[in-house]
Amino acid sequence: MGRGSRKGGGMSSQRQLRVGELVRKSLSECLTRGEIIDPFLEKFVISIAEVRMSPDLTLATAFVMPLGAPGQEDAVVEALNSHKKFLRGRLGRDLTLKHTPDLRFRYDETFDEASRIDALLNSPLVQRDLHHDDAPADNEEEMDDDGQEKS
Repeated sequence: MGRGSRKGGGMSSQRQLRVGELVRKSLSECLTRGEIIDPFLEKFVISIAEVRMSPDLTLATAFVMPLGAPGQEDAVVEALNSHKKFLRGRLGRDLTLKHTPDLRFRYDETFDEASRIDALLNSPLVQRDLHHDDAPADNEEEMDDDGQEKS
């Protein structure tokens, strides 16, 4: 097995993480400055939560969250993907990499997943189970602070 090989994908290397953060920062600045001339994209604030790099640093997958775009996430991602050639050129000028990575944009579903889990944990069934565990069982007798049975 080679030095850089990994079984099952594993975690990202330090270099992948560092380059991914540089790409994220450069893309964020480009979007903030309004360098993309697209009337559709100008309506939204786009947050880039994370950029994952391929092991050979030739592909960057940017996970984006369009704010103020309920139901239009796919259209925003499609619009960003249509401008990836321009954005790749901007990356080439901003970063000092041997090869500029190809870009791919994906909708970041982590916020949706966190909201779903939060709603699940706050559901009445889960709350009932949590409060049920706190109550003493029928066969257990309640004890006071000194370890004596309460009457």
